[in-house]
Order: sequence, then structure tokens, then C-alpha cells
Amino acid sequence: MTKGVQELSENYDEYCADLCKRSPLIMRSENSTTEIIRQADSDKQLIELWLHGRPPHTQRAYRREADRFVNFIEIGLRSVRLADIQRFANHVKETGLRASSIQRSLSAVKSLFTFGFKLGYFPFDVGRAVKVPSFRNELAERILGEADVLRIISLEPNPRNRAILLTLYAGGFRVSEICSLKWKDLQERDSAGQITVFGKGGKTRAVLIPDSVWGALQRLRGESGEDSPVFRSRKGGHLDESAIWRIVRKASERAGIDKTVSCHWFRHAHASHALDRGCPIHLVQATLGHSSVATTGKYLHARPNESSGSYLPF
Repeated sequence: MTKGVQELSENYDEYCADLCKRSPLIMRSENSTTEIIRQADSDKQLIELWLHGRPPHTQRAYRREADRFVNFIEIGLRSVRLADIQRFANHVKETGLRASSIQRSLSAVKSLFTFGFKLGYFPFDVGRAVKVPSFRNELAERILGEADVLRIISLEPNPRNRAILLTLYAGGFRVSEICSLKWKDLQERDSAGQITVFGKGGKTRAVLIPDSVWGALQRLRGESGEDSPVFRSRKGGHLDESAIWRIVRKASERAGIDKTVSCHWFRHAHASHALDRGCPIHLVQATLGHSSVATTGKYLHARPNESSGSYLPF
């Protein structure tokens, strides 16, 4: 071995040794080459690793899309080629899914392959070449007017259900945050109060609640302890998301709203109505727990107060 080759070999050995220390995925073999330590032994295990630590709602949605993809391709994930993902993309379009659902499905598949590539389960990220289609923003269609929201709430005869509707609107909460509320999450603030939630992205935020809504909540408590659910099911536990969805749907129908209203529409209404009434956008961002003010800004674009057309000579 020449001196130059010997130096190169020694430098490579040092590089491998250093890489082994810095990366948990790399190990050094006996012949001074490197190999990736297997992090998953099967497609099923890979999917579980991919889902681990995500919020429950995200886990359910991503698992559903992963199952849809696996059932469609009927081959192991390591055998998947770009053409297989493209066939799946055509398939979900043909099933009549909404554009937003198609985007979510393909985004989940791309995320799975990116994760598997980073773990060394795949030799390369085959999903990276897949283009996720854009879709028309329908946010404006999902924002109820103030009169509609107040009518939905006022016509709800059940005190618990009415308090749920009030809290969804007043706090701009996600349905998962409403479901998990315990009495210890509510703190009195003078004549009103605040609700602390552990929300999306692992972020904790405290939201001030108006005194009228606070009073409706306190009337539900009775002798409940600190760890008891705020909104109880018939069996005494937390209401699940499907139950609150049914409450919202029925209340909307009672109020004569001819749209398929969901729990999230109250969150949209909160943001839009607050901005319309002059609330600073950064305060709406903090209340809703948006990671970026750009996300909150979508409500300004969905229901603008001004347009350049107003300045034209009509």
C-alpha cells in the first residue's frame, strides 16, 4: 500500500469512527466499512414509529391514509416505486374525495416515505418526486355570520350542550381540546375566568373567557372534583369528539343552517368575527394557538374589509 493510499484509509477510518459517535443510525463493521443499523424490521413497525408522539387526531388521520395506501398497492413498502405512488394518486382522485382530502392523503404518504428514508429503512425517498395537488381555499364558505352563530347557541335547550357551543365559540378551541377539559384547567379571574389547554404541536395556552360563558360553565360543575371532566358523558367520563360533532350538527339544523356545520366552524367564526371587530391579529393568533401569524392572516383574506375595486370609477 502506498503512503497516499494508507493515509486515505486511515483518514476514512477516523471519519467512520467520528460518524459513529455522532449518529445513532451508523455503526462500524469489522472491515472498516459502515452500515445503517436497522431501526424497523417491518412496514408495520415503521408506521408505528412514524406515528409515535403525534397528537391523537393526527395519528388517526395518518394511520387511515397509510392503511389506504398499503391496501391499494398490495406490496411491501420497500418495493414501492414512483409509479406505484402515482397510481395511488390517480386512484384517490377517482374515488371522488374532496381536493383537500386528496392533498392530505398524498402528504401523509410522502411523510411516511421521508421518515423511512431518514431512518435508513428505504435506500432513497421515493415520495419526494410526487407532486401534491393544490386546491381551492374554501375557508370563506365555512365562516358563519355572527347572527347565525348566536342563533345556533340560543336555540340549544340543553345546558351542557349550550355551554359546549359557547366555549367553542368564545375560546376558538379545537374539538379535541374541548373533549379533554378537566375542572382543574379552569381558573377564576375576577368575575370571569380562563381556560388552559394543551393543544396542537404540544403547546400550552391560556384563554380568557367572558363572564357570561364562565357562568354557564360553572353552573355545570356541581360537586365535581378537580380531575373530573368539564363536559361529562352519560357514563360520567369525557365526551368523545363524535358526540360533540353530533351536538353541533343537531344544533345547526335546529337553527335552520343549511350547511354541514362542524365544530371547527366555531373556531373559524371566532377568528373572523374578532378580526372584523378590530382585534389585533397577534392576539387572535395567540388565542387560537397558531404557530404563525400567516395562518391567522388567512381569515383576513377570506373576508376582506376592503378591495381595490372600491377605488374604481363606478
